[in-house]
Amino acid sequence: MENGAQLSIYRAARTIKRKDNTLYNALRSIYDDSIFVGEISQLWPQLPLVANLRCGLWYSPKFHSSCYFKSTDGHTNNWSFNTSRLNFHIALLAGQKGGCFIVDSTRRGKRFPDSMSKTIPIWTCVLNRSIFNYLNNLSNNDALSVKQDSDAGRNSVDWDCSLHLPLWVSETEKAAIEDRLEGWTKDLEASGADIATLALCLKKPLRPLWISQKTVIWINEVPDYDSWDFTPIILVSASSASGVTQHRTTSEFSWNYIPGAGDDEESWARGLSPNLFWNHAYDLISSGPDLCNQKVADIVEKDRVYRAHRGQNAPQISANSPNLPCLEPLLCSDLSSPTISSSDEDCGIFWLGSTNLAIGASQLAEHASNIDCMLNCDQWPISVHHQDADAYLHLPIVNSKMDRFSLFNNLSYAITFAKSNLTNGRTLLICCRDGEDISVCVCLAILISLFDDEGSFDGGKFFRETGITKCEMRRRLVYICKFAINARPSRGNLKQVFSFLNSGKVT
Repeated sequence: MENGAQLSIYRAARTIKRKDNTLYNALRSIYDDSIFVGEISQLWPQLPLVANLRCGLWYSPKFHSSCYFKSTDGHTNNWSFNTSRLNFHIALLAGQKGGCFIVDSTRRGKRFPDSMSKTIPIWTCVLNRSIFNYLNNLSNNDALSVKQDSDAGRNSVDWDCSLHLPLWVSETEKAAIEDRLEGWTKDLEASGADIATLALCLKKPLRPLWISQKTVIWINEVPDYDSWDFTPIILVSASSASGVTQHRTTSEFSWNYIPGAGDDEESWARGLSPNLFWNHAYDLISSGPDLCNQKVADIVEKDRVYRAHRGQNAPQISANSPNLPCLEPLLCSDLSSPTISSSDEDCGIFWLGSTNLAIGASQLAEHASNIDCMLNCDQWPISVHHQDADAYLHLPIVNSKMDRFSLFNNLSYAITFAKSNLTNGRTLLICCRDGEDISVCVCLAILISLFDDEGSFDGGKFFRETGITKCEMRRRLVYICKFAINARPSRGNLKQVFSFLNSGKVT
């Protein structure tokens, strides 16, 4: 009887939770929180708005860019600075614009997710320390006096390398993180990251600031960000921190507020993406709880049909020419300002310097220009228009969570195909569903196997002579991420690449 009563209580709690976490409640919560994000962004309208993938993408109809800072890298006793997620484009963007906003949220009743409480503060500190070391070396090198003149007014003495954490992080935890900073800084400097360009772009050290719905801001006393002696990374936690379900009522509908509703979209969004939501936001919010599910189903189905026919109707996508001098450092003036959304059509085609290699999403690959051959790693084939049958290879590779050996088992075919085409001077596009993970890992294996340390194609001579270490693999991955700013390779897939390269199967 007691077990039955406990089971009934459990079922009742699950029923209540499902009732609270309806699709309309999630979308309405996101919509209300987006108003707060919009108000905060208008305090400093000159600063770009950046979404932390993936949750942050839901909280504004338009973002200047996106970034990827994981909360797990900030979990207690699991702190990390990951060179596969350098987010250098955000530091360069902040240097160009004088700062930036980063938007995210959390479901856990906290005011801020760990990505904002610790991951990003660690990131800013490690980058600042690397810049400090670079400026210090610069000031001690007489041969670089010309470069010193261009950096007049800046020196390592004035560069803040302190770890700035929010007040709710304990001194004990702060001390433990500080003990690891030197090691992380050495890892960054050993990765081959372009610290020189970062130092040139940033005139003031990076520093995080925190704003939530509980933050008190005196509108008539908002400081000018140019007056600060640092480059602000303003961390905006979109949602209310209340751990109690909030029942809210409008003139038409009653609904339950969900903090951090944009998180874990696979469990509630029913195929709706942030881009689709904001294209139909007014209609969905005004439809009310009873009609919302059907409206979302209609929107998602119409979008699916559109994508099925976009081969005939989609405009040509112009990829950057591989002949551009992309090996030059990315300067602040070279930064573009695209609108970022989670839809595949907003994923770009990224050329890796002068290597003749490009990475992108398969949905764009059909219409990309300047492509001689294509390696499709998506699960589904795509239509191609190459006359040469040898110019297209389809390898249906799945994520490591679905198959721990799928990537490993296909890499030899990918490298053979790449070697054959690159030897003939062809340009090669490597694509997957989103252009962020599998295609990046396949490209990494090709770059290591067939290119020397200077980024020149040698057919594998350098690899056969030197082999591969984890440090060298990180350096090559940093090189890829310098160009492919959407790159988010998973740990499981990177492990498969390393295992393959050390298996003796590379020919």
